[in-house]
Amino acid sequence: MTYGPQQPQFSAPDNQPSAVTPPPVVIDVGGDAKVKALIGGSVAGVIGLVSIFASFTGHTTGSRAADMELTFGLIFLFIGLLPILAWRKLSRPRKLVFDNFGVHWDGPTPWAAPWNELAGVSISRTRPRRVKPTDYLIRRTRVRLDLFPADPGFRTRHPGMEHLWELHTVKNGYRLPLGSNPKHIPVIEHAMRQYHPAIYLGIRDEGFMVGPV
Repeated sequence: MTYGPQQPQFSAPDNQPSAVTPPPVVIDVGGDAKVKALIGGSVAGVIGLVSIFASFTGHTTGSRAADMELTFGLIFLFIGLLPILAWRKLSRPRKLVFDNFGVHWDGPTPWAAPWNELAGVSISRTRPRRVKPTDYLIRRTRVRLDLFPADPGFRTRHPGMEHLWELHTVKNGYRLPLGSNPKHIPVIEHAMRQYHPAIYLGIRDEGFMVGPV
């Protein structure tokens, strides 16, 4: 088995040593999830309350329609309450950190990958497929960070990363899903060029993908 990145796109020379240590680059991945959950829950909750109100105030015709409206409202109200019920899970820290040591994940399953144990780091993303008019309203871009170990012993030394090994389509490497926010891409690029440009492999477009990663 060959370790390291598959068909690297490019590499850049190392930066010149600096007497000033740059501050860590931190990406708050969990913050995006909290905002999206709150917005989605608020919209669903409003729809649910309006439907329940309509079912009790006679804005629907017939008892069957009123029952359906009530059921519809209760379902959406429950969906609206989900972010509150799951807030403890949603509020857990999920941060990606780049510093002089390497790449860190501050989350429910924390891990750290030192620069000297990595052969390559790349960003993989999916391009939004726009076929129907609604495709222009729904962002389907997925952003992932791919890490390629420099030697086969990496997996033994870092068991906390095992759940990311060869995730989705990556081969001989680890894939960390970062959601559907393209704004993370330039931040990661800046961090890689600041700390270890020699192993940065750039951005890889993987077309349209189906699934959560």
